[in-house]
Amino acid sequence: MARTDHYHDPHAPEATNIVVAVTAFVQDEHGRLLMIRRTDNDLYSIPGGAQDVGETIGQAVIREVREETGIDVEPTDIIGVYSDPKHVIAYTDGEVRQQFSICFRARLIGGDLRTSTESSEVHWVGRRDLGALNIHPSIRLRIEHGFEERSAPYFAV
Repeated sequence: MARTDHYHDPHAPEATNIVVAVTAFVQDEHGRLLMIRRTDNDLYSIPGGAQDVGETIGQAVIREVREETGIDVEPTDIIGVYSDPKHVIAYTDGEVRQQFSICFRARLIGGDLRTSTESSEVHWVGRRDLGALNIHPSIRLRIEHGFEERSAPYFAV
């Protein structure tokens, strides 16, 4: 299912719901950032997605990163909560979501890079190489905050 992100667009469709989602800021031992190229909008992004019923928010981070990249992580802290009502995401099935995403910093545990049905590319990207990638402004903001080392404690329950 394809999607279109509307960001501060006065002609954007009206949001019909809010879904809890996560993104993960993951760096390797060289400080490179884990990035994917999304199959639903062809933009580069940090891994993430919607929380499933029956899982904790931390489990959602672990699952989404593993599903999209093949990498195993442990969420360590929260970089920020992003809930801009002027950022809506329209899906081809007619659903229109208002953004609500919690961005986690996550520690690399293991795994091997691989693509998935949600990611056509998976890379470790150096900070100075990020400028050449087509990244949505809302994801660039999370990345900037991650590199600024913003954080709040995350307590797994």
